[in-house]
Amino acid sequence: MFNSSLFMSEFVLHCEIKPEQRNTTTTLLILIYLVSLIGNLLVILIIMTNRQLQSPMYIYICTLAMIDLANSTILIPKMVSAILSESLVVAYTACLVQMYLILNVELMESLLLTFMALDRYVAVVFPLRYPSIVTSKAVCIGVTLLAISAFLINTSYIIFTNELPFCQTNILPYCFCDYATMVHIACTEDPKYLLLLSTIVITTGVFPLALILFSYVIIALAALRISSVEGKRKVFSTCLTHLLVVGLFYIPLMTSYILPGAGVKLSTEAYNAMVIVGNVVPPMMNPIIYSFRNKEIKSSIYKLLSGKKTSPKINNQ
Repeated sequence: MFNSSLFMSEFVLHCEIKPEQRNTTTTLLILIYLVSLIGNLLVILIIMTNRQLQSPMYIYICTLAMIDLANSTILIPKMVSAILSESLVVAYTACLVQMYLILNVELMESLLLTFMALDRYVAVVFPLRYPSIVTSKAVCIGVTLLAISAFLINTSYIIFTNELPFCQTNILPYCFCDYATMVHIACTEDPKYLLLLSTIVITTGVFPLALILFSYVIIALAALRISSVEGKRKVFSTCLTHLLVVGLFYIPLMTSYILPGAGVKLSTEAYNAMVIVGNVVPPMMNPIIYSFRNKEIKSSIYKLLSGKKTSPKINNQ
């Protein structure tokens, strides 16, 4: 560790993207953002304005759309600016705020996907008790608590970041403000900073993922006992959809966070790709694979766009 440190008033985001790939990457990110923006806003509008879509599962879907909308809005415009300018100067406080917000929406999505898996578990395994166990009030309380928990847990990142000594550079070789990248450019080899990252990711990422997978194993076993072929198909279709959402979110993010925290050095390109995919792709895909395949939401979208009246039958799936 170096004996002197610099007063850090700003960071420089340096997106390491080849010049010939810059226009393609920027266009792709803008397209992804527009799809995310339109898709998630449409889901939020449909659910909030339709009284028939006020059941627990739709509250979860609406919350997921809000989280995804926030994720895309916090992340993509800053990334596009960093790519176009090659080196984007960001105030120290603004950088910490972006880092904190991104970590919060990631954690909230992790916990929310766990809640959604447990919701399906109760609906399939205890269908008669589902209405009394999972109520709209309980879901709203759970969503509020997960948001509060995320902000409290991630406060530790702010505390640790403010402790980091910087004595050589303020350039982050990254497209947005990222905790692990800040640790790597800091003048310290204290393992506690990356250990914090691994500990929180394992606690709020690996354990929830294990719970999600366990829930769907039980759901699959319960589905095999359903005599109706259509009933089995419906349960497995829902499970596969949910697991696709889970995989898109968890796999790249957990890999990129746990490995550096465990001391495994990833190349800048590999780390950038995994974190960007984990943050950028799910907000675009979730409305498509989670919501628009839902009969009730599709019916409500058709009604909104065509002006025709429909009476969707709600099945809470």
